[in-house]
Amino acid sequence: MTLPQGFKRIMLNLARSKEYPEGSARHGYEILAPLDAEGHLDVEAWKAHRDACRVKRFWAGEKTEIGHLVHRPGGRGGSTWIFDYDSAALDDDEAGYRLGAHVFAPGEYVSVRDEDGDMHTFKVVSVDAAA
Repeated sequence: MTLPQGFKRIMLNLARSKEYPEGSARHGYEILAPLDAEGHLDVEAWKAHRDACRVKRFWAGEKTEIGHLVHRPGGRGGSTWIFDYDSAALDDDEAGYRLGAHVFAPGEYVSVRDEDGDMHTFKVVSVDAAA
């Protein structure tokens, strides 16, 4: 599948925390999403190519989850980006904290609230052109 220009493969690794003082490359997300020229999630490109916007959650000791990056109305700032692993289930979503406002560039940080309601911070370790 050939993706439109602007689609990036974004790798997030768990940032330093009390449980992981050095962070962890074994916990994180790989996101396939369109970014605008400033490195923000591109809502218009997402609307045009929703099925191509994917997320893979990898967490040491757990099954890898594959899902979609979804933009929903509501939440802080008027909308929320979520990771949806099963469109039929209401309880598997993970919400990004103000993901629409963040720049996705190596060295930046983003936060995600997991399905249990726990907030985790992740470091953007790479942003590459999607093949």
